[in-house]
Amino acid sequence: MTTPREGERVAYFNGEVIPESQVKVPFRDRGFKYGDAVFDMTRTFGHKIFKLETHIDRFYNSLKYVGIDPGMSAEEMVSKTREVLDANLHLLGPDDDFWVGQRVSRGVDLVGGDMWETAGGPNVIIECAPLPLKPRARLYKDGIDVLVPSVRRTPPEALSPRAKSHNYLNLIMADMEAKAQDPEAWAILLDTRGFLTEGIGSNIFTVKDGVIYTPKEQYVLGGISRETAIEMAERIDVPVVTKDIDLFDAMTADEIFLTSTSLCICGVRTFQGREIGDGTAAGPITKALMEEYVDFVEYDWIGQYLKRLEN
Repeated sequence: MTTPREGERVAYFNGEVIPESQVKVPFRDRGFKYGDAVFDMTRTFGHKIFKLETHIDRFYNSLKYVGIDPGMSAEEMVSKTREVLDANLHLLGPDDDFWVGQRVSRGVDLVGGDMWETAGGPNVIIECAPLPLKPRARLYKDGIDVLVPSVRRTPPEALSPRAKSHNYLNLIMADMEAKAQDPEAWAILLDTRGFLTEGIGSNIFTVKDGVIYTPKEQYVLGGISRETAIEMAERIDVPVVTKDIDLFDAMTADEIFLTSTSLCICGVRTFQGREIGDGTAAGPITKALMEEYVDFVEYDWIGQYLKRLEN
């Protein structure tokens, strides 16, 4: 492995672990040109990677759906991911953590070849990046403000949201619309039928009369943090129902929370400008789930975020 510059992270790129500055993705790469690629992302808690095998299983389902062969087994992907993480851990501070991700594109367009023909194999990247703890710390003190944009989620009849592809323009356009109204807002999209789906990297849950509700997986990416939140609900004996959730359900909810890889679980303060519950950062069931999540991963990620407010 080439020695990286001081403070520089390394990444896996097509069979080699090299400094990030030496990772060169060709400009004709189909992931760059067309979004013809898939990825996955997990995080560390106290420098220990979370549910890696589960994330890799989802990653390989995405690859299978879009018909890309990464040229390596799931077991090899797990092993190389751990190798990249271990090579970067010395760059983390004691209270910092990483996003850890895998990306595979279909490869590079063959110049002069038939339509969609590629030259060589896929491009495979495994990377680490610091979690944005400080920018998101206030969300655990104040809660998230959610807006529903006019942009609708791509329907599963066109492209399944259950595959985590590079094609994020639908979600990005929705997020841009929400942030034009409120720069701090998080967008949650409706589907073409008028029911809630998801946002960029986030799943939504509502709570009403002691029952947790979340959209059906057919219409959203089955987030690992979503799955973990459901596990935590089972651990504290709170029922969870997957169903179609409309705007009325959300606006009359006792609590709303979002799940994501980096946030884990975070309460929603307002939905479409309306206070949820008492308008605080998290309601009682959301707080109980967060505390159970902390116990489950054996790391105080809530305190990890809140500590950044002191700096």
